[in-house]
Amino acid sequence: MQHNIPRAEYPRPQLVRNAWLNLNGTWEYMTDRGNSGEMRGFAGGAEFTEQITVPFCRESVLSGIGDTDFCNCVWYRKKLTLPADWQGGKRVLLHIGACDYKTDVWVNGKWIDYHIGGYVAFTMDITKALVEGENAITIRAIDDLRTGNQPAGKQSPRYESFGCFYTRTTGIWQTVWLECVPEIYLQSARYFTDIDDCTLTAELHVKGGEDTPVSLVASYEGKVVGTAKGTAHGGKCTLRMALDELHLWEVGNGRLYDLEITCGDDVTKSYFGMRCVECRKGMMYLNHKPVFQRLVLDQGFYPDGIYTAPTVEELYADVDRSMAMGFNGARLHQKVFEPLFLSYCDKKGYIVWGEHANWVQDSSRTEIFENFLPEWQEIMERDFNHPAIIGWCPINESTPNQNRLFMKSLAALTRGYDPTRLYIDASGWVHQDELTDIFDLHDYEQNPEEFAKHLAPLANGEGIEVHAHLLRHNHDEKLHCVCNCTFVSEYGGTQWVDAEKNAGWGYGQAPIDEQEFKYRFKGLSEAILFHPNMGGLCYTQLTDVEQEVNGLYTYDRRAKFPPEFFRSVLTQKAAIEQE
Repeated sequence: MQHNIPRAEYPRPQLVRNAWLNLNGTWEYMTDRGNSGEMRGFAGGAEFTEQITVPFCRESVLSGIGDTDFCNCVWYRKKLTLPADWQGGKRVLLHIGACDYKTDVWVNGKWIDYHIGGYVAFTMDITKALVEGENAITIRAIDDLRTGNQPAGKQSPRYESFGCFYTRTTGIWQTVWLECVPEIYLQSARYFTDIDDCTLTAELHVKGGEDTPVSLVASYEGKVVGTAKGTAHGGKCTLRMALDELHLWEVGNGRLYDLEITCGDDVTKSYFGMRCVECRKGMMYLNHKPVFQRLVLDQGFYPDGIYTAPTVEELYADVDRSMAMGFNGARLHQKVFEPLFLSYCDKKGYIVWGEHANWVQDSSRTEIFENFLPEWQEIMERDFNHPAIIGWCPINESTPNQNRLFMKSLAALTRGYDPTRLYIDASGWVHQDELTDIFDLHDYEQNPEEFAKHLAPLANGEGIEVHAHLLRHNHDEKLHCVCNCTFVSEYGGTQWVDAEKNAGWGYGQAPIDEQEFKYRFKGLSEAILFHPNMGGLCYTQLTDVEQEVNGLYTYDRRAKFPPEFFRSVLTQKAAIEQE
């Protein structure tokens, strides 16, 4: 780890190499509201007169700027000299953890490439543009969420934050780093685990070379439990490895195997978890056993860093805070979380649903094919090996004007690329029968008795109406508002405002006192827990976010009520867990 720079930890825990350089810290910077910087020579040597602290977005306090107004274009420049041993038969890769939204990169004035998408890591080989001595890396980010053509999640389309929309994130918001690799190196890996025959199958993609020897060594708590060898042809190699010992990855027990991968001269460290995820009658089964999902909605916003946790310790702490209240997982909502966060979930046995930030983007437009599907593919590729991710839900609250062909293509892409996880086509509102494993619903009724009445028909196998008003003028039989739901994926959202505040936004009328708040939480949660046909719940939400004050913790992460109370409610046996 490199010190005296923000977020200095190694950013890619599932593919670790020793030769790397963290570029976080102070960068030269230029605000370019008119997107005229290229004409003004910013890609070359034109002077930059501002500074920013990477990896924090310009809107955040931690960036040193804190300007929350719209800015459709920003520029970054970093000058550095590479280590002497990074030369001679080696390649230098530039990694950007996330940069919202369209990113162009120049090195020493030479354009390298571009990337579209604000939520996932991307890599560029900059070897040929490097020179001896000092090098300059220049990055431009173009971001205009008001077009309605790009995923932006909960970033506010207005000047101000409002309702459940919050401060925007423009440009770089995750670690920027360099990596030195051999001419032939492991580009990516995908792991398939089989708990029934105790094997790991690894699909490896190797960059450069032909007939490259490849080997795997798996170990558990320091003991070697499996090996495999093969040869990469055409940049690909699939190895199947039998394991001497089976240690299941389970909820609350993130048992992980270490994995060393050697491709020629390239050696990387990785890990995997042995587990199996299935859907049976709308219920989630883990390792062939039903697991009730006690989830919390986690939006991953921070007061001083916006999208970016100020420290890795604070990033991890939200998982610990959630588990302290009795939750066993989370919906990672309308944002793609950092690999380090997911890695901590892997270690803790904390189950999560992976989402994309579809809000703000108009799902009825044809542009959604170009501006959503490619990045969603990249998200699945980046996060495929995290055992904590038990399902994908790329769309939240889709309306009837959704592009039907897009929704069908999205389901085919997701299920085809990853048959190992559950899939929800569009959380909470409008489902298509053939495109979802689980029908879920969002219900923010605050009265526990009325809430239980909403769910009552499901106990008799009857469907219930889910946002029927959305389909009032739509007679497509394949778009359903009457569903046999098994998962209340949003509920609660009960307001509770600190004495220090005068007002805030939340669902329904705020409780008059602590007793009423606890009455609601207990009653609403038990209506789901004790329902015979319910397999999961997801409470809104873990923390307040800006003006939205329905978190169980405040925005600065202070528990509003003792975590033990929530734990006592949530850890009761659910109906599907009864013997």
